[in-house]
Amino acid sequence: MMVIIQNVGQYLLDNGIKPSIQRIKIFDFLMKNHEHPTVDKIFLSLSDEIPTLSKTTVYNTLKLFQSQGIVNIVNIEDHETRYDCDTSFHGHFKCLECKNLYDFELENTELNINKFEGFKITESHYYLKGLCKSCLSNKI
Repeated sequence: MMVIIQNVGQYLLDNGIKPSIQRIKIFDFLMKNHEHPTVDKIFLSLSDEIPTLSKTTVYNTLKLFQSQGIVNIVNIEDHETRYDCDTSFHGHFKCLECKNLYDFELENTELNINKFEGFKITESHYYLKGLCKSCLSNKI
């Protein structure tokens, strides 16, 4: 599952976001880095390229992206917030050893949620934790 958008500025406009250099670079970074980066990772990766960038700008930009529905927040651990520009229906696997986060497709999108009739579900999250192939083979 890879998000590829040819014209990020136009994509932002189409989603009600005024494009700026910082916003374009942050969204472009999310598209190219599939590890679901944190605010710190985004800031450290882009601060040399954009010397005027601040952590506050990164945080506020991600909050705006999330409010416009073009970025999802991924909270698998309480102390760690990551960001994902793939807003399709999918789950995440976190390796407990290397801490990498992997996307996986969810084929059965029909869940038995009949008991929530009259409720409004605004989010759903599917997380798995364990050891990735690489870390598992290193333990053998």
